[in-house]
Amino acid sequence: MTSPLYQASVPVLTQMLTALSGVLQKAEAHVVAKNIDPSALLQARLFPDMFPLVRQVQIACDFAKGISSRLAGAEVPSWPDSETTFAELQALIAKALAHVGSFQPEQFAQSEGREIVLRPGTPKEKKLSASAYLLHYGLPQFFFHVTTAYDLLRHNGVEIGKRDYMGAY
Repeated sequence: MTSPLYQASVPVLTQMLTALSGVLQKAEAHVVAKNIDPSALLQARLFPDMFPLVRQVQIACDFAKGISSRLAGAEVPSWPDSETTFAELQALIAKALAHVGSFQPEQFAQSEGREIVLRPGTPKEKKLSASAYLLHYGLPQFFFHVTTAYDLLRHNGVEIGKRDYMGAY
């Protein structure tokens, strides 16, 4: 039997990262069609104290790799988050999809009993059960950043809708 935490993580992360890639493709086509400087979208923010689009995508990918790695009991890889173009963001999403897709359901078999420690050894250290981590921290964070990326693009005139956000399921 496939682990419920695998079912609630890997397919969901894959669906939403794939959809995010599609939304970014439409954004890139939009800047070309409208003769807009790509950095206008890549550095767009909903409010001055929020991260720009580039960082929203990077953080979504960070959560995807972190969630899948932690639940599988694997080391979370460190990536530099140095992307500045649509092509580099697409490569980052492809790398995140490959990482998430590298895990097999069997690796999640014991994840229900696993304790997840966030920010170990710091004053902000937090210990959570794997299910609490996934359902109350990891997925909400992931969806926040995917949604914010979508909202930034929609707010800036990219013609995308709910079907684009959801992707194929």
